[in-house]
Amino acid sequence: MPFANIKIPQAALSRTQKAEIVHRLTALFVDYFGEAARPHTMVLIEEVPDGGYGRADEVFVIPDAYRAGDSVTAASG
Repeated sequence: MPFANIKIPQAALSRTQKAEIVHRLTALFVDYFGEAARPHTMVLIEEVPDGGYGRADEVFVIPDAYRAGDSVTAASG
């Protein structure tokens, strides 16, 4: 079963953008493995809360300007 696990900052992508990622990754797996892979493909998008990760020795918090407009909280979206 093809599986992709994508981690993104919480509220960085809209529901529509996350759906597009699912569709594109599924299509990519189908391109490689054939149409039989489609019903078995799993794409998991995990939203990491602000302060839950870091880069270059700095805890990362996404600026409000980069938050998606129609995002839904991790629990419901």
